[in-house]
Amino acid sequence: MKTKTLLAASGLLAPTHALLRFGCSQLTVQRLDPLVNPGQSPSPHLHQIIGGNSFNVSMDHNGGHDLVKGSTCTSCQFTEDFSNYWTAVMFFRARNGTFKRVPQIAQTGMEGTNGGMVVYYMSDALFDTAQKSKVTAFKPGFRMLVGDPAYSTRDQARDWRQLTYTCMESQASRAPESIGFPKTPCKGGIMANHRFPTCWDGVNLDSPNHRDHVAYPEVGTFESGGRCPSTHPVRLPQILLETVWDTRQFNNKADWPEDGSQPFVWSSGDATGFANHADYVFGWKDDSLQKAMDAHTYVSAPMLKTQTIAQQNKCTVRDMVNEKFDGWLQKIPGVERLVF
Repeated sequence: MKTKTLLAASGLLAPTHALLRFGCSQLTVQRLDPLVNPGQSPSPHLHQIIGGNSFNVSMDHNGGHDLVKGSTCTSCQFTEDFSNYWTAVMFFRARNGTFKRVPQIAQTGMEGTNGGMVVYYMSDALFDTAQKSKVTAFKPGFRMLVGDPAYSTRDQARDWRQLTYTCMESQASRAPESIGFPKTPCKGGIMANHRFPTCWDGVNLDSPNHRDHVAYPEVGTFESGGRCPSTHPVRLPQILLETVWDTRQFNNKADWPEDGSQPFVWSSGDATGFANHADYVFGWKDDSLQKAMDAHTYVSAPMLKTQTIAQQNKCTVRDMVNEKFDGWLQKIPGVERLVF
């Protein structure tokens, strides 16, 4: 993606497009995955989760789980958003073979946020000044997965067009992007970017692999106004998740593996970066998201209610898996071997 596109998507250029951009603090860090491994505790690898506090081991919409009715708070800025979003957790692999969880950095203007991510919902292609395009908000029970924790090669990663990393020089850095982990120390940390598919089949709220009911545009990207394939004709908002991992404390190459290889590993055991992935379970209250998308506002949304960062930080869930994942560890929880 071109530099100007990335900068615009981050709210750093004039408002020539419509989007919501908001921060969500950390709801919990646990080895749970109710989308891919429902009912399994612990799940195969560790995740960082944001959103509504009804998150639990099993969240079957058909079984009656309602994120809005089941939640009493959300760790996101907009109080109507009880959705859950989660990604793998990043670890540092030291020269002596031990591991340490990498903390996260709040972005500019969101200082004080406890971990978490920045979330975008885009309703228009970038630089579409007419702002006439229409997106259909997700429906209750909608779920999807982007990326694959089993991938370990560049060819496999081509299945997902816009899962990338930015080796940050500063908080303003949004380019260049790489598909695998950065190979050199990053002055401002590593940003992981997750852009979800934006075309829906219009029928299924989920699919067995959590992927087949959605697709990317058949040409171009959402940001370039690319058209959806005939099999998935309904245009969805573009969801982008940004997580800034604070790798600055690990920039001393004398602490890196002796062979000079980059030292970061996803909690799935992937040291290539090609296993980058994220999960989404929709949980906006009533038609609040559709109203926000129809309004074509920029960053903020007057029709939505916001809460303070302190209130976001208070929204958490109990530990459902009793295991240590902080401090120096001999192994990453649940991981028996690394993939290089």
